[in-house]
Amino acid sequence: METSFWLIRHALVDENARAMLYGVMDVPLCETTLVAQEPMYQALARRLPRPATWLVTPLSRTRRTAETIIRHGYPSVPLGVEPGLIEQSLGEWQGLPHAELPARLALPAHAFWPLAGHEKPPGGESMVDVIARVGDALERLAETHAGRDVVIVSHGGAIRGAVAHALDIGPDNALHLSIMNLSLTRLDRTPRGWRVACVNEMPGH
Repeated sequence: METSFWLIRHALVDENARAMLYGVMDVPLCETTLVAQEPMYQALARRLPRPATWLVTPLSRTRRTAETIIRHGYPSVPLGVEPGLIEQSLGEWQGLPHAELPARLALPAHAFWPLAGHEKPPGGESMVDVIARVGDALERLAETHAGRDVVIVSHGGAIRGAVAHALDIGPDNALHLSIMNLSLTRLDRTPRGWRVACVNEMPGH
């Protein structure tokens, strides 16, 4: 049976959090943007399948994003928690201002991400690790929820990891993917393998 994953990146985080490397820190969302982007939440509520299983990560920014989508028109649904789809852990580098990172890197930075795909922060994860973790979680969820639609509010790094797993591409290639806040990425696990239906679709566009 086919399982469809509807992956949504959480809403924009607070301006103070954006000034640093926050990784798996539990930072708040930007209140101003939450109000300004109301039409996007309404569009997501209309776009997402019904019925569906809903999952968030252990970080509050994903739960609050999911609750906001539901409040803007999606029928009330319980939110399960899936740790396997959490953001890339940056270990000891979390909380650093962006300007302090380059001096700590062992590898040149990626063109579109502060870290190269194989860079592993002390006590954290490389993008290679993220792809493996997310891939394992998706395969498990595809079996657990076979034949169903699964909405997951997750993170940019994890969603890149999910697409990389589906396409069997490397970590540096995955970091070329643009995954905007509130964007939708849909992956289908079919009996023949993974199919990518859309990546970085913006609600209402």
